[in-house]
Amino acid sequence: MIYRFRVILDTEEDVFRDIEIEQNATLEQFHNVITQSFGFDGNEMASFYTSDEQWNQGEEVSLFDMGDGNDPVKLMNETYIEDIVDEDSPKMIYVYDFLSMWTFFVELAEIAEYENGREYPNIMFVHGQLPDQAPDKEFISEDIDDFDDEDDSFIDLDEYDDLNFDENWN
Repeated sequence: MIYRFRVILDTEEDVFRDIEIEQNATLEQFHNVITQSFGFDGNEMASFYTSDEQWNQGEEVSLFDMGDGNDPVKLMNETYIEDIVDEDSPKMIYVYDFLSMWTFFVELAEIAEYENGREYPNIMFVHGQLPDQAPDKEFISEDIDDFDDEDDSFIDLDEYDDLNFDENWN
């Protein structure tokens, strides 16, 4: 079977690619197609993340094992697309270049039959130009509600003298 994906850059402008790839391709192969279709050199760190319907980030599948060896790491070259995405769980998040944080929403649009004479993977449609820089991200913590200036546990670093700290401790 062939999986048809829409890969959308997280930006205000419409920038996306429609890609066909075999269901038994690895996520590393999919990563290579995505980077090429958007014009990246492919030399930066990247990860896929499972996602729910609201695009909440789930389990990571990494390009390289950057773990400490204690916890197993899912790797792109060992993980097949069909093991992560299906009609019931059609969404993933793809992040390329962890310094720039190019973030893409990847959604399974259709599962189709092979077409004779067509090579896969196949970039079906290209829309929009990649901006010169990755769009800015606003990271919001769900743990902190509203900051309260009257909170006594907050330390104002402008009141350095009140911290009872000996500058010449050594």
